[in-house]
Amino acid sequence: MTGGGALIISPDALLIKVIGLPDAEILIWRGLLTALGFIAIVVARHGRAAPLAYRRCGWTGIGVAVLFSFSTFGFVLGNQYTRGGNVLMILAGAPLIAALLSRVFLHERLPRRTWLAIFGCLLGIALIALDDAGSGSWLGNGFALLAATALAANFTLARTRPGVDMSPMLTLAGLIVAVAAGLYGLLGPGVELPSGPSLLWLVVLCLVLLPLGFTLIQRGPLYLPAAEVGLLMLLEVVVGTLWVWWLLGERPAPAAFLGGALVLGSLLAKGLVDRRIERRRRAPDAAQHEPC
Repeated sequence: MTGGGALIISPDALLIKVIGLPDAEILIWRGLLTALGFIAIVVARHGRAAPLAYRRCGWTGIGVAVLFSFSTFGFVLGNQYTRGGNVLMILAGAPLIAALLSRVFLHERLPRRTWLAIFGCLLGIALIALDDAGSGSWLGNGFALLAATALAANFTLARTRPGVDMSPMLTLAGLIVAVAAGLYGLLGPGVELPSGPSLLWLVVLCLVLLPLGFTLIQRGPLYLPAAEVGLLMLLEVVVGTLWVWWLLGERPAPAAFLGGALVLGSLLAKGLVDRRIERRRRAPDAAQHEPC
């Protein structure tokens, strides 16, 4: 579920480049359209019980929404004030931050294979971002760190309510982003709705892909530790880089190919080991239930 969500949102960076709106405008329309998309998903899933799905999240859901909006602002503004490579490398630290937060607040311990996968992915992301990395600015790096920390804290907070789906509260996160960006936009020349192909891609990205993908990702903490959810989100970086190369001709450096292979290989190896361990655990139970 989490990996599928990461793949669905992987064209995010590509479509932002294609749409070509200023940061304030893309945040406003992103917030409004994703909020509509999240509402549509909640209504489709729960029908008349949709209000109950929101109420069930409680104050924890409000915290999740605020943290999700912080991660959105941090990602967009981080790319504005520092190099994209710096943002990617800092965001790759989200699984480590989530592991630390989960250990302190939830007393969750991660197996050694998960730590190995995290460090393997960190190395892979560093290779991907190497060609675009630089000193950047402290402000931009700070925004990227805000995005990584808010993302990790979001998943950790969602784990404090086992069995409660927090994805409906992403509707509120979209509204927070839209209102905050709208207040910022009042200081500029104004906000205009794009036209032509830009409008089409804006609707596809913000009304369809982001709500669907992030709904799946936000449900990840129902089944996985926060660090593993953050780890699987690194798929977006690898696949998103391939989208930009394929459709815009921005060929990655050779080190980026090696980094992408390392990220995918780490996730695949961890998945295969997890599957083997799960089968071994189920084998004794299946033997006990066999008819005599």
